[in-house]
Amino acid sequence: MLTLYYHPLASFCHKVLIALYEADIAFKGRVIDLGKAEDRDELDALWPVGKFPVIRDEVRGRVVPESTIIIEYLCQHFPSAAGLMGDDKDATLQVRLWERVFDHYVHVHMQKIVGDRLRPEGERDPRGVADARGVLQAAYAMLDKQLASGHWAVGDSFTMADCAAAPSLFYAHILEPFPAGCPSLAAYFERLIERPSVRRVLEEAKPWFPYFPYKELMPRRFL
Repeated sequence: MLTLYYHPLASFCHKVLIALYEADIAFKGRVIDLGKAEDRDELDALWPVGKFPVIRDEVRGRVVPESTIIIEYLCQHFPSAAGLMGDDKDATLQVRLWERVFDHYVHVHMQKIVGDRLRPEGERDPRGVADARGVLQAAYAMLDKQLASGHWAVGDSFTMADCAAAPSLFYAHILEPFPAGCPSLAAYFERLIERPSVRRVLEEAKPWFPYFPYKELMPRRFL
C-alpha cells in the first residue's frame, strides 16, 4: 500500500519511520541516494524540492511529502496511528506545539551545525553555528521544564511529538550535550532510545553512522 522514499541516516526520515513502527503499518522502503542522478530525478518527480521523506499511497493515489504531514496523513487513514495525535482536541494542540518545538528549535539548529561542517573551509559560518548552539541550549532548558511533569513529551502517551523528539535529540545531543541542569530532559532521552520503535530505527541506521559528519563524537553505545 505505501512506499516510503527515505534514507536510513536522515533524521526527518527517522521521525516517520518511528511513527510507522509505532502503528505497525506495513510499507515498502525505497532508499534514495542523493549522490545518484537517477535517484534524485525519482525523488524530484514526486516532490520537486527534492527532499525526503515522501510517502506514496498506491491505494489512494496520493503522494505525501514532509514528515509532519506524513504522520498526520497516517493518523487520518490508519486507525492504529490515530493515537499519535493525542486523545482529544486539547491534547492534539499540545502534540502539535511540542512537535513544532522539537522540529524548529532542536532539529533545524542541529542540522545547521551538521551542514556547516560539510561546507568548504572558506564558506563556513562560525557565527551561525554559535547561534545554533545557543538556540539548542535554550531549547534544552525549555524542554526540561516541560518533561518534568510527564513520561512522554505530552503527558503519558507516546505521540507525534515523541516521534519528532527522538531523532532531533539523538543527533543534537552528540553535537551539543545536554547540560547537567536538565535532568528531566536527560531521563526522557533515555526513555526514548529504549522505546522499541526508536531502537529499531537506530539499529537500521547503524551501518550508516560512519557517514555522519560528526561520527568521532558519537557515543560508543550507538556504534
